Amino acid sequence: MFTTFRGGQSGAWRVVSIAPVKGESLRAVPSLSVVHSEAIALPLLPSQTSWRLAGVVSHLRYVERPEKTQLEAAQAGLGRAEASCAALIPIRKSAAWWELTQEERRRIFEDQSHHIAASLQYLPDIARQLYHCRDLGEPFDFLAWFEYAPQNAMLFEDLVKMLRATEEWTYVEREVDVRLVREI
Repeated sequence: MFTTFRGGQSGAWRVVSIAPVKGESLRAVPSLSVVHSEAIALPLLPSQTSWRLAGVVSHLRYVERPEKTQLEAAQAGLGRAEASCAALIPIRKSAAWWELTQEERRRIFEDQSHHIAASLQYLPDIARQLYHCRDLGEPFDFLAWFEYAPQNAMLFEDLVKMLRATEEWTYVEREVDVRLVREI
């Protein structure tokens, strides 16, 4: 199952901001649509879509069984009525990251950066889903999607700040931060 994020003139999510964190930004758009389908959704007419990013949910990487169990127990599902705020954070990591072995990436990801352990404290208030797109020829390696209630906006800011301060983040060569609110 593919998930396609289309930035354009219409969609269920209103774009509040698009900010480059590292590298080139995405083009400003007023709305975002999210399409789940058996194929990557085609762009709409150029007048309706400025950009399209696609990815797939894949198996968890860099995760050991106890961590997977903890994540599954704490993770909230997407689409909760109260979670009217969202963030789409496309990320591309450097060639140096991909040249590391799986074990070396795991060591940086968890043993040094504590990505999983530190993130657990933000669940279930913040729901998340990671979409992989590196092997699809997309401009990013990952599309991180987060949903949260408005009262958890500062908690989300803390999570993002914590993740960007890790050693793992030093391997990021492009990241864009897209903030959204669900249209009612």
